[in-house]
Amino acid sequence: MSTDETVATAAEFGSDESAALHIRQDIPHSARMYDYFLGGKDNFAVDREAAERVLTVFPTMRTAVHANRAFMHRATRTLARRGLRQWLDIGTGIPTSPNLHEVAQTVEPAARVVYADNDPVVLAHSRALMTSTPQGRTAYVHGDVHDPAAILATPQVAATLDLTQPVVLSMVALLHFVPDLADAHAIVKHLLDPLPSGSALVLSHATAELDPSGATKVQEIYNQAGTSLRLRHKAEFATFFEGLDLLSPGIVPAHRWHGDEADAPTDALPATVTDAQVSFYAAVAIKP
Repeated sequence: MSTDETVATAAEFGSDESAALHIRQDIPHSARMYDYFLGGKDNFAVDREAAERVLTVFPTMRTAVHANRAFMHRATRTLARRGLRQWLDIGTGIPTSPNLHEVAQTVEPAARVVYADNDPVVLAHSRALMTSTPQGRTAYVHGDVHDPAAILATPQVAATLDLTQPVVLSMVALLHFVPDLADAHAIVKHLLDPLPSGSALVLSHATAELDPSGATKVQEIYNQAGTSLRLRHKAEFATFFEGLDLLSPGIVPAHRWHGDEADAPTDALPATVTDAQVSFYAAVAIKP
């Protein structure tokens, strides 16, 4: 997709969505800003301008998002090595290889993944999420995390995942965009409750606890740009895991979560990276 395009529709990209989905370039979008921080090209001038404002108050944001993505890779490999074979990844973001299914299928070629996101830009690039191994399967749902029932009811979920068997519910760098804590809890509960024992919850979440000044300014920039962002302390983040069994090392800054393994070469960050520079908490837990 060219960044010169102002509007794209689902039909243009071969989607089965019946309604036209407009891609706006007059306001910044969190997924496109995240893509910019990762070094991607699927963003507009307005996204780059907002992202550069973030970098002026939080200069290590690129380090933070790379640490967050590396956590997703490690958590995926750890759970695949523990025998999990199914993922529901919500808040997928613009595809950046290796995507979750590529990581999971490196360990287990038969792994199955359903991606879900409500951003038309992600929909436009969803073909990149459909590159499954022959043994496995991937699918994409254009759905909103605020309507978890609709996501679970999609034919893509029914055709790809067996909800009688353990599923990894992955919501990486997503819940801080749900400002009300009760609403965020309700979303997690609605998605996790139908999943059987042995399923897993993978979360990461931005926080102001590790760099109060810089992170709070980032929150202000997102909110002023029209994207509601709610940073949370560790104690609030921990409430999402109540009733679940946290895997070691528990709730830690994202770059410190290593699960069953050390960093892969593509995940490694400089040893000098600090908790404040990352300012994301991360954790993985198993449903009893």
